[in-house]
Amino acid sequence: MDQHLPQRDRLLTSSRPLPDFEAVGSNGPWLHLADGRRILDGSSGLLCTNVGQSSPAVFARIEKQFSRYSFGGAAVVQPHIQMELMDRLCRAVGRPEDSVALTTCGTLGVEVAVGLARNIVRVRDGKRRGDILTSSLSYHGNSMFTLGVAGNQIRNPRPEDRYGLGPAFPAPYPPTHGHDGHGCDAACAEEVARAIDSRGAENVAAVLIEPVNGTTGGAFVPPDGYLRRVAEICRERSVLVIHDEVLTGLWRTGAPLASCHWEGCEPDLVILSKGLGAGYTGVGAVLVSPELAPLLRRKGVDPLPAMGTMATHPLQAAACLGVLDELEAMDFGAFSARGERLGTSLRSLTGRAPVREVRGIGHLYGVEVAPGLLWLLMEECERRGVFFYPFTGAGDPRSEGLVVAPPLNSSEDDIDFLTAALTDAVGALS
Repeated sequence: MDQHLPQRDRLLTSSRPLPDFEAVGSNGPWLHLADGRRILDGSSGLLCTNVGQSSPAVFARIEKQFSRYSFGGAAVVQPHIQMELMDRLCRAVGRPEDSVALTTCGTLGVEVAVGLARNIVRVRDGKRRGDILTSSLSYHGNSMFTLGVAGNQIRNPRPEDRYGLGPAFPAPYPPTHGHDGHGCDAACAEEVARAIDSRGAENVAAVLIEPVNGTTGGAFVPPDGYLRRVAEICRERSVLVIHDEVLTGLWRTGAPLASCHWEGCEPDLVILSKGLGAGYTGVGAVLVSPELAPLLRRKGVDPLPAMGTMATHPLQAAACLGVLDELEAMDFGAFSARGERLGTSLRSLTGRAPVREVRGIGHLYGVEVAPGLLWLLMEECERRGVFFYPFTGAGDPRSEGLVVAPPLNSSEDDIDFLTAALTDAVGALS
């Protein structure tokens, strides 16, 4: 071995008990490997490459902006491209009058949303404290604050490192909120009411919630009426609702926002990230409703939260506009049909060893498997030309499974290849 080649273990990043791929090219949902094979990306990378790789539309946008200027702080250079992105994004998700804070990633988007929510309730309601309440089956980012306040079992800091933070109410899903004889329903939202009232509504700024569960638990979908009741409870108590759509936003669940699947649950603030940058750039976007955004500009209000040196970066904005170009060019009828086809094929695996349960919506599914068989199943899938991302389980013993979330513009043939490979891999372990 050449002693001058850098060693993999010096790179302090995530690893897995399967070999890395030697990728030499890409096209849409496919990675091309050094040995001549190609492999389908069944989980959109880390749930982000929503329009696949090597997009001509994204490249054209970046190239055009690169020839103009590659950096210009929005407080110094007129943010024309950033304002174009703001307008396009708000219209795309059906919130055309919202104000937008742009930052560099989903984690910082959550941090900024928390800061904005606290500023809003201080000026609107005179609140002194700004507690943020989350559920026991949630993930909201990778900072010390977001890890501490959320409910991810594996990534939570040690108790002594949490600064007293932690989730405040059970999520309306097993295994965190079991019932004798029936599953969760809209009445489970009363747990949110109890959590607010136990703190005192005057001390709570917002409830931060994933409208559809992501990779902590694996694509649980809330009971009908639950999100609407959460919104009612919060508004009765002058508490804001923040939807973390870092993973689910921009059609991942089959709608512009996951909350669009239910009436009456529109949030005050929305956080977007993965589907907007689509793996081409790091980005976070916080959308603030037009009723609340003017409060942030009142005289004497605390300054806006710091959004980072690279926030509102013009090349970042250009890449995101290219992603929106790709998304808005999709045939949404065919897209919806592919999502239905994907869900039907996956649900047919339910009860076939080692599959315990399949759940999800749109182009986002969790396939839960019997303990100890996750990596064996993933290895069998990779032998058949598809790779997936594992979800972080919950409960005791902790559940495990894989996330099926192909790029949104995958073809029917791509979806068929994915489901056939997964079905065959399940059969190999049955």
